[in-house]
Amino acid sequence: MTKGQCLCGAITFETDAAPQGPSVCHCGQCRRQSGHLWASAYVPKDALTIAGPLRWYDSSAQAQRGFCPTCGSFLFWQAFAEDTISFALGALDAPTGLRLQKHIFTADKGDYYDIADDVPQTS
Repeated sequence: MTKGQCLCGAITFETDAAPQGPSVCHCGQCRRQSGHLWASAYVPKDALTIAGPLRWYDSSAQAQRGFCPTCGSFLFWQAFAEDTISFALGALDAPTGLRLQKHIFTADKGDYYDIADDVPQTS
């Protein structure tokens, strides 16, 4: 069982499904919303149980982002055309048992940091 919550605890989530594709996103939207970058993994949407006052923001014509209206934690990302949902790795209860598999949208990364690990990158 993988479990997580927002900073204030108002939103909790859990899944029995094995999280897939642990990655770090360097796109401009994730950097602006998180304040730096966003690490996530995904599961089938119907395998994730979410409780609490979740709010959604349509960040583009393709996807929405879920966050806590109380503490502002950015917890979920979902493409409208997909049946999976991504959740923030930083919101998970430890131990996660996960390891990063990739960095994505690295061409959009901020100019104030370097990616200094050996995890594969896609631009």
